[in-house]
Amino acid sequence: MAEMASTEILLEITKDNLETGLRGYPVGYCTTSSVDPQKGLFYVGHPVSSMTHWDPEKVIYLLYHGQEGTNEQVSAFASELRERSPISPIILGHIRQLPKQTTPTKLFCIALLILGSLEGVGDYREDALNLVAKLPELAACVINYHAGWGNSNPSKPELGYMENFAHMLKVPNADKDSLVQIFRLFNILHYDHGGGNLSAFTGKAVSSGLEDLYGSLTGAMCALAGPKHGRANQDSLDFINSLIEAIGEDASDEKLTAELERRLSENQLIFGFGHAVLRVEDPRATVLYELAQQQYANNPLVKMALTLRRVAPKILGAHSKAADPYPNVDAISGSVLSAAGFPYSKYFTVLFGLARCVGISRQIIYERLEARDGKGVPIYRPKFFYLQ
Repeated sequence: MAEMASTEILLEITKDNLETGLRGYPVGYCTTSSVDPQKGLFYVGHPVSSMTHWDPEKVIYLLYHGQEGTNEQVSAFASELRERSPISPIILGHIRQLPKQTTPTKLFCIALLILGSLEGVGDYREDALNLVAKLPELAACVINYHAGWGNSNPSKPELGYMENFAHMLKVPNADKDSLVQIFRLFNILHYDHGGGNLSAFTGKAVSSGLEDLYGSLTGAMCALAGPKHGRANQDSLDFINSLIEAIGEDASDEKLTAELERRLSENQLIFGFGHAVLRVEDPRATVLYELAQQQYANNPLVKMALTLRRVAPKILGAHSKAADPYPNVDAISGSVLSAAGFPYSKYFTVLFGLARCVGISRQIIYERLEARDGKGVPIYRPKFFYLQ
């Protein structure tokens, strides 16, 4: 390895510490959420599994204000979001002229830039609240346009945050009540996930150069677009479909065990299991498994996902393929979305981004306006050693 310039660094850093993606290295604070290896995801000290029946506006209030709001406070906040929610028809028209050949997530990224270019005010806090309010209509416009479903139904923010999103989407032959239920739940479960996941870290790094909120979130969403991050539930759903095709939807535990053993012997991946931090089943997955068992137990995708839940951890544990052999949220989220009437996996990452922009925008506010007694976090500049 190249010679290190600082004796102090030499004492603390070894070659094994480098080129590891900064995994596990503490670099700052996150005020919105945390992930406990044994207990899962928390929003401002509240386990996310305890707020699955909250209104999205109540959860967003918690993330933005750092404490649970009273009914009156949440009601006033929801009213403020409704007032901020309209998007200019000119912006929606620009989005509908973009090339459909690109991926939906890249289309969502471009839409964010267009929105920020024409409606951004250059204040992180104001822009964040405006964007959070406008996200449902922005995402609905992107999905409807890319899918060829036409213009979105007229926005009705008085319906509720995710209720309006489901209303604006023109999903063919969909049961709106089922869509509302799964969109609300998926949205709440994906608002935030600590400060070090790739999309959050990227968004904050971009904003550290004083890029505005919209540009910073666009960077975050580009990070989310990769197959190792935001496309994970799409890959997991493809994996489940491949299992159904190979061994049938009603395969026994023994038959699935044999199929997974075969795939592992061929160095194929088992999708939907393992996590960078967790060492138990992801509590978000547990919530979705419960919904799946209650309402969609006869759906072929759900049946296979539930069988995988029983079988895969034992096999992965025996093979030592993962430090955490248990299901993560992606193991079941795509199956439940499909069973509930949204089987369009190419748009799952847009749904993820619709949610995650909420938490990342609040993290950006902290790093730009509140950290270090209001001075903000300096521009990101980690050290790299020259290697010959």
